[in-house]
Amino acid sequence: MAIVKPFKGIRPPKELVEQVESRPYDVLDSEEARAEAGDNEKSLYHIIKPEIDFPVGTSEYDPRVYEKAAENFQKFQDKGWLVQDAREHYYIYAQTMNGKTQYGLVVCAHTDDYMAGRIKKHELTRRDKEEDRMKHVRVNNANVEPVFFAYPDNAVLNEILMRYAATEPEYDFIAPIDGFRHQFWVISDEKDMQTITDEFAKMPSLYIADGHHRSAAAALVGAEKQKQNPNHNGTEEYNFFMAVCFQASQLTILDYNRVVKDLNGMSSEEFLAALQVNFIVEDKGTEIYKPQQLHEFSLYLDQHWFSLKAKEGTYDNNDPIGVLDVDISSRLILDEILNIGDLRSSQRIDFVGGLRGLGELKRRVDSGEMRAALALYPVSMQQIMDIADSGKIMPPKATWFEPKLRSGLVIHKLS
Repeated sequence: MAIVKPFKGIRPPKELVEQVESRPYDVLDSEEARAEAGDNEKSLYHIIKPEIDFPVGTSEYDPRVYEKAAENFQKFQDKGWLVQDAREHYYIYAQTMNGKTQYGLVVCAHTDDYMAGRIKKHELTRRDKEEDRMKHVRVNNANVEPVFFAYPDNAVLNEILMRYAATEPEYDFIAPIDGFRHQFWVISDEKDMQTITDEFAKMPSLYIADGHHRSAAAALVGAEKQKQNPNHNGTEEYNFFMAVCFQASQLTILDYNRVVKDLNGMSSEEFLAALQVNFIVEDKGTEIYKPQQLHEFSLYLDQHWFSLKAKEGTYDNNDPIGVLDVDISSRLILDEILNIGDLRSSQRIDFVGGLRGLGELKRRVDSGEMRAALALYPVSMQQIMDIADSGKIMPPKATWFEPKLRSGLVIHKLS
């Protein structure tokens, strides 16, 4: 069973939400955050990217930066830019992209569910990134930004979501940069809150869609606090961390594409010939060509687009990893032909989220920065859940969820 509970959210007043809210900390660098915050002292970047309050070049890992985060978090509360709700609530957070809306329930999930594997992951985490987020959680004693979960479709929860969606939202704005609509409702009805708790309790698992490092950090800090409290009983607020949970069928996963700097010493002709061993290669001309189905890839090379269809026998339909296009391309193109084995560390490859479109792949190759580009068909949420259920881990850079959660709509305090 998945344990969730409502919480006393810390939120901006309605009239300030557009000044406070921001993009997540990990989708932009320090200088982008500095530029986006500008002279807006209410921007959440002062809490989640507090290096912007120091001279340019200050490391985001400088101990003073973490201290500044806590100082600014307290300042926001003192000035009334963030205010804690008087009682516990669940919340609804909706995002609309390209005419499609997805509705998420904002809950507190239990750290024990993460530790026990009931909150399932599909990516590896890096200890340095975990430690960075742990420091941020520790110094603020709060989950300032939510993680992004998926759950199997549930008709009872969907009825609650749709009922609230028909009412006036607490927040409703179009975000700068992404141009997507973001809406937020507060669930106050005790019966609805109990129903939400009960329905999640029937679920054997929740699935991390995005935010693996934040999930790990929250759970590890919770475990630390358990050990530090001789009277620990499991109900303390530090046992919980904030997540936005969406029905799996509503989520949009975009392609996560690759660009490479060289062809491993081969000419274009030699590279295309090498591809023909495991792929049916077809020249599609100079117009942008997008993969139409699983196991088909688009290659951009020498101002031409090519279709690459994986031949039978190059993948295993019974292996949740081996059937993935990210695995096929990594094994048979990047590793076997281009000798790019470690996608996390190689300097010869870069990754481009699908929101930028295939035109961005073309631009980077035509500019001479990259030699070739490879576009993939998107992974499905069902594939992610199958992999998580199997206990396996997806290859690096496999999923790109969009739209990203905005930060600053609600914060969870650990005490």
